[in-house]
Amino acid sequence: MSLDNKPVYTGGCQCGAVRFRATGALGSPSICHCRMCQKAFGNFFAPLVSVTDTDLTWTRGEPKRFQSSNHVKRGFCADCGTPLTYEAPDGIALAIGAFDEPEELAPTVQWGLEGKLPYVDDLSSLPGYTSEGDPESIDFLKTMISYQHPDFDTDRWPAEETHK
Repeated sequence: MSLDNKPVYTGGCQCGAVRFRATGALGSPSICHCRMCQKAFGNFFAPLVSVTDTDLTWTRGEPKRFQSSNHVKRGFCADCGTPLTYEAPDGIALAIGAFDEPEELAPTVQWGLEGKLPYVDDLSSLPGYTSEGDPESIDFLKTMISYQHPDFDTDRWPAEETHK
C-alpha cells in the first residue's frame, strides 16, 4: 500500500528497459481470445488488467507502440519485445504477466470468445512438470544464467554482473 492507502502495483518487461508503477484500484483482470490479441502476445490469449482509474507511471523507459487497428495501440518493449499495453479510447490495460506479482491478478472475465482456440479449455488436463522435474532439462538448467530483470524495482539496470 502507498502512504494514502491506495494499492501499488509494479512491473515491467523482461529485460528491465521498461518499468511501471500503478497506484490505485485496478479494473477486472481478463483474458482476450480475439485473433488480434493472440498475435500481439504471440500466445493463446492476452491476459490484461485495466489501469484506467489508476495513476500509471513509467518509472524506467516507456513502451514503443504499434497501431494495431484504427482504435487500438499496443505497447511493447523495443529492446526485448515484451508485450505491455493495450491502449484504446476508453483506457489502457497492462499485460498481467508483466506485473511483478501476477498471481494477484486472476482473470474474472473472458472476451473475444469467437477467436478462442479449441484446445485452451483442455490445457489443465495435460501432463505437467516443474522445470526441475524434467529429467531432460536438468543439465541445461544447471548451467543457465538468467539475464531477466527481477520481479522488483531496481535503481539501475542492467546490473553490472549481467551480460552486455
